[in-house]
Amino acid sequence: MLVMSSVVRAARRLVHADSVLFHGFLCPPQSSAPLLRCGQNRKLASKQVKGHKKEQRSPKVKPKVDKQEVEISQRMTVSSLAAAMNRDCDHVFEALMNTAMDVDSLDPDSVLSEKWIKEVVTRSGMKFRWTNLSTSRERTNRDVHMRPPADPSSLKPRPPVVTIMGHVDHGKTTLLDSLRKSQLVSMEAGGITQHIGAFLVQLPSGEKVTFLDTPGHAAFSSMRARGASVTDIVILVVAADDGVMNQTLESIQHAKRANVPMIVAVNKCDKLHADPQRVKRELLAHDVVCEEFGGDVQAIHVSALKGDNLRLLTEATVALAEVMELKAEPSGYVEGVIIESRTDKGKGPVTTALVQRGTLKRGCVLVAGKTWAKVRLLFDENGQAVKEAGPSCAVEVVGWKEAPSAGEVILEVESEQRAREVVTWRSSEEEQQKMEEELSAIELKQQQHLQSYRKERAEFSHLSWRKRKVALYHANKNKPLVKPSEKTQDEKLQMALIIKGDVDGSVEAILNILDSYDAQQQCELHVIHFGIGEVSESDVKLAETFAGSIYAFNVTASRAALQLAARHGVPLRLHTIIYRLVDELKDELSGKLQPLRSQNVIGE
Repeated sequence: MLVMSSVVRAARRLVHADSVLFHGFLCPPQSSAPLLRCGQNRKLASKQVKGHKKEQRSPKVKPKVDKQEVEISQRMTVSSLAAAMNRDCDHVFEALMNTAMDVDSLDPDSVLSEKWIKEVVTRSGMKFRWTNLSTSRERTNRDVHMRPPADPSSLKPRPPVVTIMGHVDHGKTTLLDSLRKSQLVSMEAGGITQHIGAFLVQLPSGEKVTFLDTPGHAAFSSMRARGASVTDIVILVVAADDGVMNQTLESIQHAKRANVPMIVAVNKCDKLHADPQRVKRELLAHDVVCEEFGGDVQAIHVSALKGDNLRLLTEATVALAEVMELKAEPSGYVEGVIIESRTDKGKGPVTTALVQRGTLKRGCVLVAGKTWAKVRLLFDENGQAVKEAGPSCAVEVVGWKEAPSAGEVILEVESEQRAREVVTWRSSEEEQQKMEEELSAIELKQQQHLQSYRKERAEFSHLSWRKRKVALYHANKNKPLVKPSEKTQDEKLQMALIIKGDVDGSVEAILNILDSYDAQQQCELHVIHFGIGEVSESDVKLAETFAGSIYAFNVTASRAALQLAARHGVPLRLHTIIYRLVDELKDELSGKLQPLRSQNVIGE
């Protein structure tokens, strides 16, 4: 210590004696640094003297770590919280250990309170934020509706709309044929009506009546219901030699449901075994009381084939129409209903429309269902072009963008833009409704899955979560692991169908028949496509993809489609009579079902 102190004192005397020399020793001559810098170097090199401030060191900057953000909501379950954190349920259980929460009492479906949800997220090194409850913005209803009732002073008399209904082969079309002096029966395949037709007939007395002819086959129940709903009067045709049959009763029910007055035409009274009185007595059992039995239903004995008493039938119809005082407003926007819809090769989508209010003209913009039209052409029942159609007139409308469904209401709008708005609104509403149905189906499936899951784990419910995990491992370790690609195909019998028809009503009738199929457990029936128009190559390719069959009613197939179907072995069934199509469909379904084996012991 004495030596060091003496050395320090000698160095101080040397610095005070010749500071310039000492400066040259520390700082070389070529350096242009000032004396102050040397002093700073001396300060850094020398020992820290008491009273001098220690130089501040720059603190180390830690890199910022972005924490994972977790969306939380009220009353979350353990499994939902784990899914939101992208972890498994065991992670949540471990995060709640050493807390006041009883972890052993928890399972994946246990509901956590807000406190423990936040605790789990915080302990996991994450941050939370509340889920925003999305409120859907209410959209403005852009649909179009019917006009309010018209002023009585603007109403004008209109022809009555009469629907001819009854059982198949009871003479409905022959009766209409005699009324309008035409040959409609010869045009129908098999001699039975398979379409709903609308005709404006001018009677010899000068009155005009719009007749709707409905098919009588059991398959066309929806067509008869549609005819009864748009009519003013129903003429119920009953054969005098056959009596009241199934479709006769159905027609009576449709008329009563639509609250439409009825006239009974007892047909085929010229036959040998005809008994009109028996028909009237049979109708009494179904609340159809004729006038001679004290009721208010007129009963006319006619022969459609020979034309007997047709004048009495028309007079009864006109008298009933006069009593009803049928009127309509011929001005303003058009309102009507689609009787039938089809696709024509040269005209495109064509509909048979019955005008109920207003006057339909060329250039009108119409909306029906989820499609619209700007009317290009109007045709009457004889195929002649007409300029306009007033109330109670049935016309063919050309100009639709797509073929609407039969039974849709026709409403006129002011412009094409308004029509597009209405169609867009209706399509979005249908999609929204379909989405809600799918969500409800998904929720039902989830509940079923949850019930099966709880039932499967019920035997381990008394164990803690650790013991439960070990028990599940031992229970499942011997099960073979099957990859999705290795899953065996379901060997259940299936049948895929493609339905094509000439008009929308025919397709609707076939689909209604398929809806009555009740053997889905034995052989599943799937309608993969249906539509109107002839069978195309795309239909054949679709049937080949699903190994299905094509059933076409009253339409043909192109040559290319026939060749493609023959080349790939796709069954193509072309029919013009509805019951033959149904019979062949039943035969094909029966051929796919397993044979029923029964053993009858006769003796031992």
